[in-house]
Amino acid sequence: MARPDDKTVLVTGGAGYVGSALIPALLDQGYRVRVLDLYLYGRDLFAGLRGDRLVEVCGDLRSPAVRGEALRGVDAVIHLACISNDPSYDLDPQLGRSINFEAFRPLVREAKMAGVHRFIYASSSSVYGVRAEQKVTEDLPLAPVTDYSKYKAMCEDILREEGGAGLTTVIVRPSTVCGYARRLRLDLVVNILTSHAYYHKKIRVYGGAQLRPNIHIRDMVALYLKLLQAPSEVINGEVYNAGYENHAVLELAEMVQATVGGEVGLETVPTDDLRSYHVCSEKMRRKLGFEPKFSVVDAIGDLVHAFERGFVPNAMNDANYYNIRTMQEANLR
Repeated sequence: MARPDDKTVLVTGGAGYVGSALIPALLDQGYRVRVLDLYLYGRDLFAGLRGDRLVEVCGDLRSPAVRGEALRGVDAVIHLACISNDPSYDLDPQLGRSINFEAFRPLVREAKMAGVHRFIYASSSSVYGVRAEQKVTEDLPLAPVTDYSKYKAMCEDILREEGGAGLTTVIVRPSTVCGYARRLRLDLVVNILTSHAYYHKKIRVYGGAQLRPNIHIRDMVALYLKLLQAPSEVINGEVYNAGYENHAVLELAEMVQATVGGEVGLETVPTDDLRSYHVCSEKMRRKLGFEPKFSVVDAIGDLVHAFERGFVPNAMNDANYYNIRTMQEANLR
């Protein structure tokens, strides 16, 4: 592997939640960075980082011309871009299919033609569906239950088919990411609970017994850095669950209640959503030597710190913090 300052990394969807934390980290490590994104959440996210080592391509992943511009001179791709999560996908299923699935094989093939040596794909732990197993490991058969997760699984198959011939491929199945980032999402479970506890002094939990796997955004970023640096023979063709803690939703709410402090009410209500799964991430510890460092409580604390210091203005109303609201306003086709 070349030194970071000899490598250019393309991050598709780099102006999203995880990307907003990943791009500064890549630059800090000495990589040259290229971002491909529609910038639906604003063009100034990386204003303070712009320079010779950061190139921003504002465009649609589905456009061959845009992909060609973004891939020029790139050594590695971290593919984050997608219509993220089931509610956003369900707004316009054809849009979701075209971005999440139909653009994927052309991107991988064009990456190979452009001389890309490493392709890291952000899949999703949702590809496992609803599982009865105590520990959901990478070797279990996939059972996606929504179109969003089905296309995530199908893209995994495409990447396996297209790998080889000098292209190292690796698939990551992230748990639900939590914690503060510059392009913050407040529509993910820990972040939702924390914002409601802080601003409304009340948390509503639907069900509560369902297990949810979580990973702090700083650990998610650190894992992508690790995968860029790992020897090809260690990661090529591999799949890694990316999670740290598995907690019942009610436990998460109680952590939020205790961390936020003060008089925060907690209400539980019945739900038909009984999805519950315990993702096992021992493989990334065993094979990669990667150990997450930040807990759910750390993520809650980071969010509260950001709220207190005014880093999240108009948190409960600004559409930029909520993917589905932004998608509705953008009316993307």
